[in-house]
Amino acid sequence: MNAKIGADAKKSIKNIKYLASLRGINVGGNNIIKMDDLKAAFESMGFSEVVTYIQSGNVIFNSKESDLSKVTKLVEKTLSTKFAFNSTVVILTHEQLIETVKQAPREFGHYPIKYKYDVVFIKSPFSAAVAFQQVKTREGVDKIWQGECVLYFRKLIIDAEKSRLIQITNQPAYKFITIRNWNTTSQLLELMA
Repeated sequence: MNAKIGADAKKSIKNIKYLASLRGINVGGNNIIKMDDLKAAFESMGFSEVVTYIQSGNVIFNSKESDLSKVTKLVEKTLSTKFAFNSTVVILTHEQLIETVKQAPREFGHYPIKYKYDVVFIKSPFSAAVAFQQVKTREGVDKIWQGECVLYFRKLIIDAEKSRLIQITNQPAYKFITIRNWNTTSQLLELMA
């Protein structure tokens, strides 16, 4: 009887929906990975319902593993080995992405003709609070907000060349982040629904 209860409990383990955002693939001719190959790599790790979205390395998948750090380590190790580059991946649960979109600043993304909107996803052990302190803005051009596990960037398009937000690439935080524009972030949430 106990064996049956154990088997029933295993059947009832719910899949957790995750989003993996890869850093630095298919950019400037570096770390080129075909999305079909990326999907196959995730399936080879035992993940199900794997879907890729655009070439910048966004992968939605299901897993029975609830430990986010275990999932992240497995993905980074497998991708680094399979594709021969040092893979950095920010992985969020569906619930975390819902909160990221919900907690966006008021009117964030509402004026795409005037502003460019980006979401900076931050990988543990780095935090949004620490990354926020490292980013410098230019008055009248840039605006930055801190979320729970992300930063929200807004840049005035007409003065984009004056923006200081790009200077994050020179900060220690840079190796712990990946950036997606607001439209992509919103689309990923829709795909996860």
